[in-house]
Amino acid sequence: MDQPTDHPLATRCTAFMGARKLASGDLADVALCVNAQIASATAPILIFDDATGSQIDIDLRGSTAQIISRLAVWQGPQPEARKRGRPRLGVVAREVTLLPRHWDWLALQPGGASQALRRLVDQARKADEGRTETRLARERAYRFMSALAGDYPGFEAASRALFADDLVALAQETAAWPQDLREHLLTLARPMAQD
Repeated sequence: MDQPTDHPLATRCTAFMGARKLASGDLADVALCVNAQIASATAPILIFDDATGSQIDIDLRGSTAQIISRLAVWQGPQPEARKRGRPRLGVVAREVTLLPRHWDWLALQPGGASQALRRLVDQARKADEGRTETRLARERAYRFMSALAGDYPGFEAASRALFADDLVALAQETAAWPQDLREHLLTLARPMAQD
């Protein structure tokens, strides 16, 4: 099922039956794989968004045709509706609330407020040095880990290692966990590359 990369069905995800990984890939492909496994499932099957670690809830009962028809109208989490801006250039207008002194300063900047704000955001992104991606990785891994391993031995110690950004300790604390679950957790705990 080819979809544009920003289409909800192109969401990268991973399905687990208990602690065993069933499939990984685009949501549409994973959903069809899960549908084929439901009848013989020996444990609950859960699908997780690889970018957020959140569980994706979709009705996957019925035939392949029924699944495809439901997926065709499924919208996934809804982003804000695009309004003003320059959509072809990727420019999206949103509200920014600032104090009068901030607006006064922005008005004096070359290129106006929008250009000055873009420059400031770009500078902040460069100065971030990966802290935001590290935080997002922690949050994504914790969501996944809580859903599948919350009652596993060593969960608390693994959580402490995760939030201390100690991936070596996280790997040690989860060494006795099922391999598929552990490997996916460690993958989610690593920051994703940003352009």
